[in-house]
Amino acid sequence: MTPPATAPLYNHPLPDIEDWLRAQGCQQDRDELNHWWLDRDTWKAELWLDVDQIVVCYRKPDEEDIQRSFKYSLSREDVEKAVFGGP
Repeated sequence: MTPPATAPLYNHPLPDIEDWLRAQGCQQDRDELNHWWLDRDTWKAELWLDVDQIVVCYRKPDEEDIQRSFKYSLSREDVEKAVFGGP
């Protein structure tokens, strides 16, 4: 059973986190399984599932990259709003 969206990410099994990322439109790197890509209309992002956090690097044309980190202690709901809301 998948934990509720209000549960911290560290309570979600890895396959659930991977399914959640896919549902958000992310593509997993076939060679580096902790590395994910996301393409939106006005921005792109690379995500890394690190040991204790998700690291996100946002890229927009003609702008400086923005890197943010989100601890697994945050709820899936909060991380979803922060990451997928864009830079």
